[in-house]
Amino acid sequence: MHKKVLLSILLIAVLLIGNAGSAFADENGPIEPLYPPPSAETGEMVDETPQLWFVEFASLPIAAGGSASAVQADKRAFRTNAGRAGLVYTERYSFDVLWNGMSIYAAPSEVNKLHTISGVTGVYPVEIIQMPETEVADPELFTALSMTGADVAQSELGYTGAGIRVAVMDTGIDYDHPDLGGCFGPGCRVAFGYDLVGDAFNADPSSPSYNPVPVPDNDPDDCQGHGTHVSGIIGASGSVTGVAPGVTFGAYRVFGCEGSTTADIMIAAMEMAHRDHMDVLNMSIGSGYQWPQYPTAQAASRLVDRGMVVVASIGNNGANGLYSAGAPGLGANVIGVAAFDNTHVYLPYFEVNETPIGYVTMTYSGPVPTSGSAEIEYVGLACTPLAVDLTGKVALAARGTCSFAIKAINAINAGAIAVVIHNSSPGVFNGTLGAPIDGVTPVVGISLADGLFIRAQVAPVTMTWTDQMVSAASPNGGLISSFSSYGLSPDLAVKPDIGAPGGNIYSTYPLEKGGYATMGGTSMSSPHVAGAVALYLQAHPGVDAEDVRAILQNSADPRDWWGNPGLGFLDNVHRQGAGMLDIDDAILATTFVTPGVIAAGEGEAGPFTQTLTLTNTGPASVTYDLSSVNAISTGGVITASFYLSDAWVEFGATSVTVPAGGSATVNATIYPATGPTYGQYGGYIVFTPQGGGQVYRVPFAGFVGDYQGIQVLIPTVYGFPWLATLDGGSYYNEPAGATYTMTDGDIPYLLIHFEHQSRLLRIQIVNAATGRPVHPVFSTAIFEEYMPRNSTSTGFFAFAWDGSRIHSNGYNGRGYTRNLTKPVPDGTYYLIVNVLKANGDESNPAHWETWTSPPITIDRP
Repeated sequence: MHKKVLLSILLIAVLLIGNAGSAFADENGPIEPLYPPPSAETGEMVDETPQLWFVEFASLPIAAGGSASAVQADKRAFRTNAGRAGLVYTERYSFDVLWNGMSIYAAPSEVNKLHTISGVTGVYPVEIIQMPETEVADPELFTALSMTGADVAQSELGYTGAGIRVAVMDTGIDYDHPDLGGCFGPGCRVAFGYDLVGDAFNADPSSPSYNPVPVPDNDPDDCQGHGTHVSGIIGASGSVTGVAPGVTFGAYRVFGCEGSTTADIMIAAMEMAHRDHMDVLNMSIGSGYQWPQYPTAQAASRLVDRGMVVVASIGNNGANGLYSAGAPGLGANVIGVAAFDNTHVYLPYFEVNETPIGYVTMTYSGPVPTSGSAEIEYVGLACTPLAVDLTGKVALAARGTCSFAIKAINAINAGAIAVVIHNSSPGVFNGTLGAPIDGVTPVVGISLADGLFIRAQVAPVTMTWTDQMVSAASPNGGLISSFSSYGLSPDLAVKPDIGAPGGNIYSTYPLEKGGYATMGGTSMSSPHVAGAVALYLQAHPGVDAEDVRAILQNSADPRDWWGNPGLGFLDNVHRQGAGMLDIDDAILATTFVTPGVIAAGEGEAGPFTQTLTLTNTGPASVTYDLSSVNAISTGGVITASFYLSDAWVEFGATSVTVPAGGSATVNATIYPATGPTYGQYGGYIVFTPQGGGQVYRVPFAGFVGDYQGIQVLIPTVYGFPWLATLDGGSYYNEPAGATYTMTDGDIPYLLIHFEHQSRLLRIQIVNAATGRPVHPVFSTAIFEEYMPRNSTSTGFFAFAWDGSRIHSNGYNGRGYTRNLTKPVPDGTYYLIVNVLKANGDESNPAHWETWTSPPITIDRP
C-alpha cells in the first residue's frame, strides 16, 4: 500500500474516532483509555539490590557443543583463583549442560573481585522470584479452551497430547488429585519429577519464614497450589478438562509451601527436565525487567536447541510499565506468553436488593461468610483513617491511590466487619493484602459495575452473604489482562511472542485445599500454550522445537486494544505478541511463513527490509494477497501513553503464489512510525488467500527514532544517584562527600536509579587531588553488564565500593581476565559512573551517560 493511501485512511480513522467520542487530545494523540491503567508506582524509595550472583565461565556449555571436561575445569580454576583473590563467597549451584557457570552468595562489596578472576566472562544477579499469588474463586476453564480452539482440537480433530511429556517447573503437583492421575511414578500421569527445595524453603529475606536452605527430596508433591493449578490447565482429565488431557507430566518443584525461589534453582530444574527427556517445559515464573542474556533465558533457549519446546509466562508486571517482560520468557528461542482475560467468570456472590454481586476473595483475607446480612456503606478510597463509625457494617471502598491492605486496615479500625473493594476498571480482579491483617475480617473484590450499582442504591443498603455461585460474561473477555507485562525486550526483540487466556481461570487445586480454584496471571496463560504445543506435537511428530513458535504465531489472532475496544484498533504488538493462540488453525495450517516475527529495530536506521518465506505443504498452489495493519503504539519509558501509528509496509509484490509442496519469497519493507517520543510501534503483515481459506500473519515491531535517546540515569524525586553511607540498615545521602575507614562495613555506596535497561555499567576512580584516573590504565572500581531497569520510577540499586581497583591485563569485551585487585591508597577520590545505553555502541560517546560522585575520603585505621 502506498504511504499516501495509508495516511488518508489514518486521517479518516482519526476523524471517525473524534466524532465517536473525543478519543484524542489532538489530531496526533494520545489516545486515552476509557479507564486508567493500573500502576505500581508508590513514590517510595525501594532498594532492589541483589546479594546472590551467577558467575559465567568461558567454555561453551555441553548443550552448546562444549565438553564436560572443559566446563568442569572452569569450575576448578574458579575455586582456586577465587581463593587467591581473597573472594569471600558461598557456592550454591554448579551448571554444566545448559549454562556454564555457578551461583554464589557474596556481599555487594565482594562482587567487584568476581570480574578479576581468570575465566569469568559474565556476572549476573540471581533474582529472587516471588511465588505468584493464588486467588481462590471459580471461573470456567471450558470457556478458556474455546478461546484458543483447544476444544475443537480435542473434540473434532481428536488430539489429547497423548505420548507427549510436559515438564512443569513450579510448586510441584498434587499427584493424588484424580484429575491428574492419582499417583506418582512410572505408569502414572505424573511420571517424573523431583523436589529441589523442600516444604520449608523460602528465599525471600523479608519474609518471617525466610529459610534459604534447600532440603531436596524425590517427592514433588504440592503444598501451595500454583503448580497443581498450572498442571490442570495443561492436562487435567476428570471434573475439569485441560488443554491436553493425555499428556504425561514431569513435576520439578522449585518453591516451598510459601514464599520465593531463586533463579539458580530454576536452571537446576531445567537441567533435570533435560535429563528426563521432556518434550515441553512450562515455566509460569520469571524475573521481570531483564535481558535475554540473563542466565535463565540463555539456559531455556539452549533447551530449545536441544529439542525441547520451552514456554514461559512473560510476567505479571503490566502495572510496572514498559520493558517489564521477564526472563526466561525473554529467551531468544523461548515462547514468552502474554495473558488475556477469560470470556466468563463463575464466582461466589452476595446479594444486594436481590441482585447477585460476584466477588473474588483477596489473598490473606479472613474467612468469607456463606450466610448473614449487614448494612454496606460506601467509604470512598479509604486511604486515610476513616471518620465514620462502621461498627457492625460492611465497608465498600473504591480501588486506587493506595494498597488494598491500607483500605482494609482503615475500614477495620473504624469497626467494619467486612471490606468490599470495587474495581476502578471493568471486570473483577484478583487482589492481595500482602500479609494477614487480623485473620478474621473478610476482604473481597468486586467489579466496577457492581460497585457503582451498590453506590446507586438508596441508603441504608443491606447485603446478604450466600453459599451460591453465579456465572456471567466478563466485560474484559478476550482483551489483554491488566497485569500482563509489556515488551519490547531491551535489545528490541519482539516480546511477548503470543497470548492465551490467563485472567480468571478455573482449574485443579490441591485436594486438601478444596480440589479446584481460580487463579489469574500469565502463570495461567503459559500452560494454555504449553498444552497446545503438546497437541501440535502429537498432530505433527518430528517437527523441530525451534519451528513451533513461528507456527503458532502464524495462526494467532490479534485482539483489540484493551483501553477502548470499541474503536477497533489492535492492541500493542509489544503487549500481545502475535495475538490469541489459535491451536486448531495451527494444527490444520498448510502454509508456514518464516520468520514468524520481525524485529524492525530503531527507526533512526530508516526502513527495514525482511525477506519472508512461505512454504506450502498442501496439495494445491495458493495465491496470497499481501497487506498490513498497524497496532496501537506506546510512548514513554516506564509509564505508557497510547497513540495511533503511521508506520507502513511496502511489499515487493502485491501478491505471492506458493506452489503445492514448494516455497516462495517476498520482501516486506517496514517504514517506521515517526512518533511518539520514545515510542514503540508495531503491526501485522497479513497473508489473505485468494478464493478463501486460512489467513496467516507475521507481527512486526520497532522503536521510534533513536533508541539511545532514552535517558537511563533519571534523578527521580530522590535525586539519584547518591553517594551513601549504610548505617543500621538504612542509607544516608552524602551530597557533600564523606570519609570512610573501609573496615567493619564502613564503605561507600552508590545508589543509582535505572530508568531503562543498560548494556554496561563501568564505575571509574579519579584522584581528587590531580583530577586524573587513579591509574593510567586500570582505574575501574565496579563493572556490570546487562543491567535490568528498576521496577518503578523510584527504585534503586546499591553498589558498594571496597576501596580497590580492578588491575586487569585488559577488557576482552565480556569481562576482565586477570585475578588481581589492588587497594587504592588513603586519600580523596571521585567515582565516575559510566552507563552504556541499551544496544549502544561503546565507541560512540553519545551512547554513554556519566555522573560524578561527591568526594570520597578513604582514611583507614
